Amino acid sequence: MTEEKNQTSGRDFILSGLVDPNHYGLLFLTLILIIFLMTIMANTVLILLIHLDVRLHTPMYILLKHLSFTDVLTSSNVVPKMANNYISGRKSITFIGCGFQVFLHSAFLGTECLILTAMSYDRYVAICHPLRYHILMSHQISVILAASCWLGGTINSTFQTTNVMLLPFCGTKVIDHFFCEIPALVKLSCIGTSKSEEGVTMGAVLFILIPPLIILASYSQILRAVLHMKSREAQKKAFSTCSSHLVVVVMYYGSALSIYIRPKASHAPGQDKILAISYTIIAPMLNPIIYSLRNKDVLSALKKVLGKALSYRNKHFLKIR
Repeated sequence: MTEEKNQTSGRDFILSGLVDPNHYGLLFLTLILIIFLMTIMANTVLILLIHLDVRLHTPMYILLKHLSFTDVLTSSNVVPKMANNYISGRKSITFIGCGFQVFLHSAFLGTECLILTAMSYDRYVAICHPLRYHILMSHQISVILAASCWLGGTINSTFQTTNVMLLPFCGTKVIDHFFCEIPALVKLSCIGTSKSEEGVTMGAVLFILIPPLIILASYSQILRAVLHMKSREAQKKAFSTCSSHLVVVVMYYGSALSIYIRPKASHAPGQDKILAISYTIIAPMLNPIIYSLRNKDVLSALKKVLGKALSYRNKHFLKIR
């Protein structure tokens, strides 16, 4: 504890971290860094494919591109700082740095929740109202939806960050987490935190509880429409498209709901760290893989781009020879 105090000055915080400084900790950190690199590469490739292939310039893929961009930012906000603290042996983070991390994390979390909801609406319109799809989900509307998701996430984050970072903190200021997350910070306040917790709960209800209910309502209508389809091929295509989105929704919201909605008394030590790993490190890596492997359009675009790249390389190689 004395060493931790020596690492801080003024209003700095101490992050307890995710892994212990031993061989197993180093191995686990290496695994996380590999996952992080895969996240950056996979999401970047998906973003480039959607940007380069004209066939993917549709509302669904526009929203998917924003989802991938959010995943990259979410992981980049958490993993580099965690790795730097482990490698350097310093667990401290400045008050400003912590506030900045809280703001970015809350903004990306809120934005991703809204994007997933917008994607469910897109699937609802495409399957339940196919003849009106180009009217209800035009390119302009999809852009407005994506912009609204970012705006909503940013507004909520501004409120949440201000609400938490203005609390008085005292004691050793040790955050029992591997990054600055709001529930972990609220526990360090010197005064009663009922008002702050109410603010956190309100934000959680608006961004983590209501969206999955909307998604559930959308998919109940989608399921009804799919079951009434006469074509087996159409049913198979609809289920394939929607199942990918549902897998991501369950994986993402499951952990987020457990952290922000579950009663504080039921939180076991270190449990929030494990849950946070799933939606800040694991989910961002799996999202592009889930959407790519189960999507013929994305796989076709990837083959097309790789084919052009190999063709250019062969021509260039022949010219050199």
